[in-house]
Amino acid sequence: MLLHLPDLLGAANLVQIRRLLEDAPWTDGQSSAGDQARRVKNNQQLPRDCDAAQQIQSRVLGALDKSALFFSAALPSKIYTPHVNRYSGHNNFYGEHVDGAVRFAPHTGQKVRTDLSATVFLSDPADYDGGELVIGRGISAQRVKMPAGHMVLYPGTSVHQVLPVTRGVRLASFFWIESMVRSDQQRQLLFDLDMAILALRHKHGDGDESVRLTGVYHNLLRMWAST
Repeated sequence: MLLHLPDLLGAANLVQIRRLLEDAPWTDGQSSAGDQARRVKNNQQLPRDCDAAQQIQSRVLGALDKSALFFSAALPSKIYTPHVNRYSGHNNFYGEHVDGAVRFAPHTGQKVRTDLSATVFLSDPADYDGGELVIGRGISAQRVKMPAGHMVLYPGTSVHQVLPVTRGVRLASFFWIESMVRSDQQRQLLFDLDMAILALRHKHGDGDESVRLTGVYHNLLRMWAST
């Protein structure tokens, strides 16, 4: 499942984030990559402990906490602390790779299984050329380049890459989610059912059908979820 979450970050958050990034202490992005990914990764990242990174992490996590659409799609159990990256100049691409299956939180050592990957765009598409997030390969590959504040959510099992930025600066926050429902297919079925129930309730109110379907949703979730 590839899902577009529009306007996750509002205008006020974006203004503050851009101010935080004006004098940000960028470092080599290879520090967070595994052996294979390090060979194709050429970007910059904020140190996770710097003030700018921590404030941006807080804003992104706060926005996720308010997003019913994110909860319905991801059914999050754990969220790995968001990173912030930068593509520009000579540090301008990230070749094809698959994210590591398990991430370890740096301070707690908590394990987070990467069922889902997420990118929150912090730059507007007009600010840079290139830099598309390409998810998948061949004719099924999808190119993603969204307005600032928008987020894309996609399976952590996907081969993906960021194409070279040939003009300007591409800024984004990225992170991973361990879901209560491990299977992408099961999450997709639950999400589709949840969206259909919401549409039914909006159109007809809380009738017997919507109550019964809500029961089906929660019984499936109860069957498939691990907490």
